[in-house]
This record gives sequence, C-alpha cells and structure tokens, in this order.
Amino acid sequence: MNRHDSSPATNEPLSIHKNPAWEPAGFERFYQAIVIGVAALIFFGTISSPPSLMDDVDASHAATSRTMLRSGDWITPRLDGVKYLDKPPMIYWVAAASFAVFGAYDWAARIPMALCAVLLCWLTARMAAWAFSRTAGLYAGLALGSSAGLFLFTRFLIPEVMLALAAAVALWGFLRLLEGDEKRPGLWVLLIGAALGAGLLMKGLVGVVVPGGAAFLYLAITRQLFSREAWRRLKPHYVVGVTLLVAAPWYILATLANPPHFDFTLHSEPGQYRGFFWAFFINEHLLRYLNLRYPRDYNTVPLASFWLLHLVWLFPWSVYFPAAVRLSYRPVDRAGRTRLLALCWAGFLLLFFSFSTSQEYYSVPMYPALALLIGAAIAEGGKRVRWATFTAAAVATMAAAVASVILYAVRAVPAQGDITSALTQSPEAYTLSLGHLSDLTLPSFAYLRWPLFLAAAAFAMGALGSWALRSRASWLALALMMVMLTQAAHIAMAVFDP
Repeated sequence: MNRHDSSPATNEPLSIHKNPAWEPAGFERFYQAIVIGVAALIFFGTISSPPSLMDDVDASHAATSRTMLRSGDWITPRLDGVKYLDKPPMIYWVAAASFAVFGAYDWAARIPMALCAVLLCWLTARMAAWAFSRTAGLYAGLALGSSAGLFLFTRFLIPEVMLALAAAVALWGFLRLLEGDEKRPGLWVLLIGAALGAGLLMKGLVGVVVPGGAAFLYLAITRQLFSREAWRRLKPHYVVGVTLLVAAPWYILATLANPPHFDFTLHSEPGQYRGFFWAFFINEHLLRYLNLRYPRDYNTVPLASFWLLHLVWLFPWSVYFPAAVRLSYRPVDRAGRTRLLALCWAGFLLLFFSFSTSQEYYSVPMYPALALLIGAAIAEGGKRVRWATFTAAAVATMAAAVASVILYAVRAVPAQGDITSALTQSPEAYTLSLGHLSDLTLPSFAYLRWPLFLAAAAFAMGALGSWALRSRASWLALALMMVMLTQAAHIAMAVFDP
C-alpha cells in the first residue's frame, strides 16, 4: 500500500487499541467523568475573586462586555464610550450573557472561559477515544485539562480557549466526513460550518485559517487535495453556507454601522479613523501580522521561545513528547490518520505564527492536537513511556526541593504591607501576557508562603505517586498534582494582585 494512501484498511483503530482487557465494564462513562471532574476542579475551582480582573486586556474586555449589556448595542463594542473595533464580538457576547444571568462580577466574567475549557477537555477525550481507545481518551483529556498552559491562558478574558474548542469540532468533523462510514454526515457538516462561523466571531480570520490550514496540509500529504471523492464527502458548499450564515450578519452590520465602509489604506498612524473594515481587517489583521500596526501596544515572543515553551505549557505531560514522536503517522487506519491530522494541526499553527508577531497564548488552539498525541503515546505504553514517567517524577522531585529551599530562605523575611513593596519593575516585559512574573524577587516569596507550601506539597505528592505508581496509574498522581498546583497558583495570584 502506498504510504500516503488514505484508503482505510479498516475504519477501526488497530487491535492494540481495541478496548484493552483492563478497561472494565462502564469505562466509557468512567473516563469521561474523570476528565470532566478534574477539568471542573481546575477551571471552575479557580474562578472566584480575588484575584480581581487584571488591568489591560482582562478588565477592558469585561468593561466592554458590561457596556454592551447596558447599552443594548451588540454590534459595535465600546470601551469608556470609545469604539473598540479591533476584535470580533464573541468574547464580549459570552461575558455579557454571563453578566445578564449572574450580575457584573469578575467571577461571572470567567464562567464562559471555564465552561469552554471543560468542554474542550471532554471533546478532546472523546476524539481520542474514537480514534485510539477509551484509555487514550482518558489520558488525552487529562493531559489537556491539567496542563499548565491551558490553566494560565484562561486566567485572562481572551478567546483562545473558545477558538481551540471551535477548531477541535471542525477538525474532528473533517476527519469523520473523510472516513466515509460516518452515519450522520449532515450533522457534522452543520457542526463544521457552525464551528468555523463561531471562529470568525471569536478571532477573526484566524478562526478559519487555523483549522483550514491544518485540513489543507492533511489533504495535501494524503494526496486527497484533488480527490473528487474527498470533496464530495466534505460538502464544502454546505459548510461555507453555514459558516456565512453564522458569521456574516455581524460583519455586515458592523461595517454598515461604522463607515467608511471600505478603506484599503496599507499604513497605520495615530489620529486617523477609517471605519470598521480598515480597523479590523487591515490594521488588526494584516498590519499586525506584519508587525506594522499602530498602536504598537504589543510585543512578540522570540521564535525559539515560542516553540520551546510548549515544554512548559503542556507540563507535566510534555515529558511524553519523545514517546509521541515514535508513533506511526502513516494514514493507513483511523488511528494513523488522526495522529497525522494532529501533527498537521500543530505544525501548521506553529509555522503560521512563526512568520508573524506572536504572544505566548497564540498556540492554545493547537493544545488539543498535542494532547491527542500524548494520550495515544501513553496508551501505547513501552519503554519510552516508562522513561517519560520517571522523568516526570524526577522533575516533580526537583521542583518540590526548589520550592522547599525558597520557603526556608524566606522563613525570617518580614511580610509587611502588600507584596508590591517587594517587587521589582520590568515595564519592557509588560506587553507580553505573562510579563509581570518577571517582577518577582526572592523577598516577594515571603508574601507567598502559603501557596508556595501548597506547591511544594503538590510536587512532592506528584513525585511520590509517579515513583510508586510506575504503571498506568501514574496518570492519577500527575493529574492530582496539577489540581493542587492550580489552586496554589490561584491563591498566589490573589496575593500578587492585591
């Protein structure tokens, strides 16, 4: 068989993935309950205030949502009475809806992000179970839900986790339609179109570019780009129709409400108002991608950091990346095709943002792809997985030791007033989403003794559990470690933002 031949030898996963014998009856409900439970503990367990909404993006998006709710104008976002035309409206709509139900509180603004995060973890688990096994679904859902990056980048009111959810729906539907034996193709066509339309309302053109680019790359590699049968199954005309039905009304109304309607000026300068079309498509999309936008109130992560920081963002599960590399990516069965699509998904996004300005959180929409590969690798087992578990235990041991040393070092340091007196100033870093972390000093940890103690205990528990449970059960120790760590981080953020 040609290595790129996508004609399925079977539409089922390979026999190694078929409901392993150790999966007891009822495991279908069990793995989903575990994934949802852990994700809910992490994301809904950390929405309380303090910490309050932060300045910059967090507070400005919440204030814009509150203004939208009070004014009744759901088309043109406004901040302090000034039109805010840079971003699409979905982030404001969901926060405003939450305010309408629960009141204009900071914790209410965080509810939509928490809900999307939990749904994303569940969806990733379901996709992995469909492609590999329910065991892989458990690992993939936990790897995503208890990863450091997904927690950190849902602390702000940014739409990346919603975009990740939309991309996951669209790409799973794309793969299911290509399989040829999908029992409900019409439903998945609607879901793909709705997901792409929602992506346009969440992140603009990026909402279509990310899943579209991944799908294009996959079709090219599997030599289906010019396959009439593939396009017949995908029904692109219906997908485009649903996408436009979802997204076009807002774009049309926003353009009409904020003239001039079409301005294609390709430079940006202060004091110039050129309407919604220019502000949104030219200034915020094209010129920002080329690093030519005004105002330049943003920064870019160095390219090497943008790639390598995924070892941190997917911590502690990133230790399984080497095992994922050894998986088969030949599209000869459902498992291989899913792994290949996940690789295209992550690879396209990384390459796309490598040629533009990028923030740390721009890669969040590819986290489900990485989680799928991690889940598949752990479920496969083998020597590399065992060594990865040992590595996770070693890293957790060192982290527990470092946290303990810091606790000992600040044992006699007074913590008078609030933490600001012990922080340094690094304004050059504040245009990055996590730039304020560079303000921390050793004396500042005197104000963080309790969360630091919790973090040390979490790392110690994760280390002991991983050393003791060297088989499949080590996932439990790592997941519980991250539940404790996120609680410690939440407490630390409340101190850090007095």
